[in-house]
Parts: sequence; structure tokens; C-alpha cells
Amino acid sequence: MAQNDQLHRYLFKNHAVRGELVTVSDTWQQIIENHDYPLPVRNILGELLVATSLLTATLKFAGDITVQLQGDGPLTMAVINGNNLQQMRGVARFKDTVPENATLKQLVGNGYLVITITPSEGERYQGVVGLEGETLAECLEDYFMRSEQLPTRMFIRLGEADGKPAAGGMLLQVMPAQETNADDFSHLATLTETIKAEELLTLPANDVLWRLYHEEEVVIYEPQAVEFKCTCSRERCASVLQTLDQSEVDTILAEDGEIDMHCDYCGSHYRFSPQDILDIRSNNADPAPNIH
Repeated sequence: MAQNDQLHRYLFKNHAVRGELVTVSDTWQQIIENHDYPLPVRNILGELLVATSLLTATLKFAGDITVQLQGDGPLTMAVINGNNLQQMRGVARFKDTVPENATLKQLVGNGYLVITITPSEGERYQGVVGLEGETLAECLEDYFMRSEQLPTRMFIRLGEADGKPAAGGMLLQVMPAQETNADDFSHLATLTETIKAEELLTLPANDVLWRLYHEEEVVIYEPQAVEFKCTCSRERCASVLQTLDQSEVDTILAEDGEIDMHCDYCGSHYRFSPQDILDIRSNNADPAPNIH
């Protein structure tokens, strides 16, 4: 029985190590359902989604994280955006031909990983990570060691649950400003690495943690729901239209009879008639909803 999308945080009583466990299967399905992605592209979005959820859970403030792959390979761009409320959205762009069993490096080619952290209050931070590792998880582990000097292990699993695509993952990290024995962290990581996709994607979190760490004392906290949520809106589209050159907008209206603005993330269309455009320009009315 597949689990609802949830993030669980946990601590080890006898080690200065914290952990996270997340399942994001429904969210992943919603991200890919309006797109005709080849399997390798779908899978990399699933991995990015798991990773972004785990990274977002490391934030100690309200804000967003965007994790983006860019390169000159068949997959030109894949991005997941999430926030501290575990609200996720994502999209990918790819060339016509995507090798069926492509590795990360074959998909992205000469590329890199960009991690952008945007607090609701405070400075925006951006880190660029070379694709040194063979997997996305290895690249992100490298990022933590380089940027924060925190030993971190990430485990991402893709599979199926109830006949549908399913994704989940786990993260282990040495707690900042606390000392832990390197052998202890390595031991916990070795235990965590044994998690099978079927177990992670179908069993309750408590059962997974018991199977992995039954000889350890683990404190698990209340879960946080993970969900797909797009931030697009008719109002945002209207604001964008206000910034465009009026002659350009008028040309599109003359050719097409309306302005059709499409959201890549969720597939929504926001249509604006000539009268809607007049209302936006005069700023004296709120266009009637027209979403498909």
C-alpha cells in the first residue's frame, strides 16, 4: 500500500546525526502528468524532486530552494522548486532524441547543477555544482562537503507503488557545530544504504526506520505533508502583460484574437481577450476568469 507524500525528520539519540525520510510519489505524478517526457527525463525529475524536498527540509527559515540541472546534452534543463512548506513544482526541457538508458552525464552532457536558496527575508544564495559524481545524490553530497563542510549522504529510490511511478529518499547529515565519530556516521550510512525501493515506497516511515536502525535509539518527529503546488495565477499573468510592449501585445491580438499564456509547470492556460487587455491597461477591472 503506497504511502501519502510525507517528510519525516528524525534524530539519533547517541550520535550527532540527523536524518530525513521522504516519499513524493503523488507529487511526482502531478509534475509529469501534463507532459510527454521520455522515461529518463521523468526519472531525473523524480530524483530532483526527492533531492529538493530533502534539501528544503534542511532550511531553518521560511523560503525557497530551486535545484536546476543545465547542460548541452539531450536534457537541456530540469528544475524543481520547493519551499519550507514542502510545496513543490517542476519542469524539464529536452531535445527530440533521449537515449533510453542514459546516465546522468549522458543526459546532461557538459553541464552543472545550480542550487538557489531564496529566504523570505535576507540574502539570496546561489551555488553552482559540477557534475563530478555519477549520480545526482553523489553530486549533492559533494555540494554539502564543499559549501558547508557537513558530511552528508543522500539515498534516492525510484520504483512503483500501486502500479504508478513512485519516488522517495533519505538523507543523513552530521549536525552542525557538533562532533560525531566518523566511523559512527559511516556505520549509519551503511545501514541506510540497504533500504530497498519497495520498502521505502510502500512501508510506513516507522517500519522503515525500525528495519534500518533497530539497534539504535531514534527519535522521529511529526511528519510534514509534501504536495504539488504551482504559483501561477491569472493575476501574475496580467502583471506580466502590463510590462510588455503594447504594440507587441496588439500584434498577437490581431493575429490570434486573444493572448494565451501557458504555464510550463502545471499546464494551465490563461486567456486574455482584447477587452481583458483594455481592462488591464486601464487598471479599472479584474478580468473574468478564463482558465482551461
